[in-house]
Amino acid sequence: MKKIRKAVIPVAGLGTRFLPATKSMPKEMLPVVDRPVVQYAVDEAFEAGIEHVVFVTGRNKAVIEDYFDLHPELIGTLEQTGKKTQLEALESMLPVAGATSFIRQQSPQGLGHAVWCAREVIGNEPFALLLPDMVSFGGRGCLAETVDLYERTGGNVIAVERCDPGETNKYGIVGRGADIGGGFEVSAMVEKPAPANAPSNFYINGRYILQPEIFALLGNQQRGAGNEIQLTDAMVRLSKDQPFFAQPFLGRMFDCGSKEGFIQANIAFALARADMKGPVFEMLQEFVRSHERQEEAA
Repeated sequence: MKKIRKAVIPVAGLGTRFLPATKSMPKEMLPVVDRPVVQYAVDEAFEAGIEHVVFVTGRNKAVIEDYFDLHPELIGTLEQTGKKTQLEALESMLPVAGATSFIRQQSPQGLGHAVWCAREVIGNEPFALLLPDMVSFGGRGCLAETVDLYERTGGNVIAVERCDPGETNKYGIVGRGADIGGGFEVSAMVEKPAPANAPSNFYINGRYILQPEIFALLGNQQRGAGNEIQLTDAMVRLSKDQPFFAQPFLGRMFDCGSKEGFIQANIAFALARADMKGPVFEMLQEFVRSHERQEEAA
């Protein structure tokens, strides 16, 4: 069994759900409290033991590469003004030299195509995939839990969470097979099934460990939903020859690709910080009281 050393983070999406904010700013750079969304994915990857992160980028995403680089002028200013806390925060988030690569996806052709673009850097070894829109909250990172299961099972592992049984048509759903040490065998993978046809209410939450054979399948994968190359379609093909396992995430994943999930993440992370919990909680209480008074007066 090979160690999971590399991770792919696709950041080429256009972020149309957050227009006009994302007209000139990548959606991955929108802040959750005081860190951009993509920073949470990178931190989660390194927490899980990843040594090298491959970003799949697109046009107008150079700011992401700049963000993970040194900024001598800013560092110098912080040193001169004695802002030690801010300087330590900047230094702690920088990957070590050589720990990142940036690959260009010239045109948006789906998640499967974005993953395929990283094939030369990943090479012939299993790798992790993190969708940066999905932000892990609570306890250990989701990828660390997923790696734990991989080290017991090998094969391919996907992290899952439960959704409302009536909302399976919003997610990629997996079927639950035999239990395996905190996880379970995946008996089926279905993209957005109707509740009556869903094999379970476990949905794929944006964290994967995949074997390198997925690249060959993605290379000849027919276009699927949205006329794009879908990762799930290639995973279904791979499952005919290799086992898939699922790791239920013990924390919570916020979908920061949606406005509701983005707001929820900001509230949750703010309430989890000692320096912000009190004021933010009081603000939320006042909003609720004000809303109740308005409804009573209506």
